[in-house]
Amino acid sequence: MKIFTTVATVCLLAATSTAQAADPNLARNLAATCANCHGTNGNAVKGSGMDSLAGMEKAKTLQKLADFKSGDKPASIMHQISKGYTDEQLDLIATYFAAQK
Repeated sequence: MKIFTTVATVCLLAATSTAQAADPNLARNLAATCANCHGTNGNAVKGSGMDSLAGMEKAKTLQKLADFKSGDKPASIMHQISKGYTDEQLDLIATYFAAQK
């Protein structure tokens, strides 16, 4: 019975990680949290003072996010928000915005 429980637990963990990786909308859903400040799909409202993220080079976005996360780039809120994501999630977000127009 103990081995069954162990195998069942491993299978559930594997299925959970596979389900998350297979979500075709994960990047879009993660990036949607940026809309309040940076606009829908990263298209900031002109004159708002916010950077538009749509179409920004992925490497540039990742660098900015890393700088916020490490505290190297001062911010009012981005340093806190960026710490809430894994590096893999930040990569998905940067990839999503790089593909936007």
